[in-house]
Amino acid sequence: MCADHSEASDLDLPLPVAGHRPLTSRLIGFDRRLFDAVAARHWPGADRVLPRLSRSANHGVLWFAAAAGIAATRTPRARRAAVRGVTSLALASATINTLGKRSVRRARPVLDTVPLIRQLKRQPITTSFPSGHSASAVAFATGVALESRAWGAAVAPLAAAVAVSRIYTGAHFPSDVLVGGALGAGAAFAVRGLAPTRAQLAPPGRPRVAAPALPGGEGLVLVANAGAGTADRVKALHTALPRAEIVVAEPAELGAELDKAAARAQVLGVCGGDGTVNAAATVALQHGLPLAVLPGGTLNHFAYDLGVEDARDLSRALEAGEAVAVDVGRFRTGGEAEPDAPGAGVTGYFLNTFSLGVYPELVRLRERWGPRIGGKPAAVLAALKVLRSDERPMVARFRGSERALWLLFAGNCTYHRPGLTPGRRLDLADGLLDVRIVHGGRRPGARLLAAALAGPETRSPAQAAVRLPRLRVDGLGPGTAVAYDGEVTPVQGSLHLDKLPEALTVYRPLSALR
Repeated sequence: MCADHSEASDLDLPLPVAGHRPLTSRLIGFDRRLFDAVAARHWPGADRVLPRLSRSANHGVLWFAAAAGIAATRTPRARRAAVRGVTSLALASATINTLGKRSVRRARPVLDTVPLIRQLKRQPITTSFPSGHSASAVAFATGVALESRAWGAAVAPLAAAVAVSRIYTGAHFPSDVLVGGALGAGAAFAVRGLAPTRAQLAPPGRPRVAAPALPGGEGLVLVANAGAGTADRVKALHTALPRAEIVVAEPAELGAELDKAAARAQVLGVCGGDGTVNAAATVALQHGLPLAVLPGGTLNHFAYDLGVEDARDLSRALEAGEAVAVDVGRFRTGGEAEPDAPGAGVTGYFLNTFSLGVYPELVRLRERWGPRIGGKPAAVLAALKVLRSDERPMVARFRGSERALWLLFAGNCTYHRPGLTPGRRLDLADGLLDVRIVHGGRRPGARLLAAALAGPETRSPAQAAVRLPRLRVDGLGPGTAVAYDGEVTPVQGSLHLDKLPEALTVYRPLSALR
């Protein structure tokens, strides 16, 4: 994907200087002298290493391999860094190829002063200014660093070596490399403008609450869902917190193990996806315990919105006693009773989202197919099936008026979608339900896609959005399915949604915000 990897032999065209102002001529002269100085200098080992390194960066192969290696570590931050690096590289390469090379028709350097052993076996035929290899290298390294400083520091020396190799092999003048690098860095920041990094959007850090500090994890009993592939994360946490008690439970035994753990824990911990975290939050509420969440499932929205991505984040918060209070969504069915009236039964809680309409069917299909083909492929196939559905929309009553709808979504706190990134929550204690409705009508797939692409702030005949502390829906038929935090259950009659403000204490590393 680099702009200067093609080859030819007509490389010794003179650099035109006629018509340049004296200052420009002096700059070009200095550029040539600096190139000759590099050509005259010998660096031990560089004659073999740098030409090979330069060739390995052709077509972005080196950076795609680096991205694959970073992503293979399987941490969310590393995966985001790899994706951001490749995206930045793609933008830089496209910019260089479409604008940079065609705007300044500069000839390649004459190779008379460059030792033959350093020269590329096949020389580029494209114009010299700016350096596409340098732009791609700096774009990738900068993109990675914007998401993860540690990974950025790891790939920066490699990117610098590729940039230097373009001068050392005689492929570019120093100014070509400098400008190419500047364009690459600009591309990475442009990508960040379209898709902000998590560092730009600080995780929710209020309201801070008192929570016990657990040196070495003493007092923590963490239950890990064995069905969520949590072994690596549990091992990392045990290494960081050797005094913690860790229980690995099969999915069918998860509820019982959480109850047992809560009976002897100072802090209840859980490792798994959103459904597992929901079960642990319910137990923590019942026992009045703080909750420690280690993401370990297919979907980890609550943990990531909270700002906990791995064992390091969680162990730092537990040892320092850093925690926040978060809202808990609640839903129940039945009668005219108010939510807190005697006899009003709570059906369930949700930390992320509650929905009815077509989404519960999507969750049901994903859970059925996931064990056979994997969670993400199952989610894609389930979405395609739901979007192509020819079923009729459901009918419900709001404030005495019947309405047809394809989807009702209620988020626990307000979801935001900055730039092109998926929605996330910046405040987990705002006291509001983020309610969105996709109205019934023909072509449910088109309506649902339009609503998803337009975003919640766009009002149209196909969708509506409102934020409120409670909601009531009437007229639900028997067996109406609702989904909450990845779980599905049937309801009927009247449905009440409300909030428990700041009801749950959850650990998160507040020191990351300072």
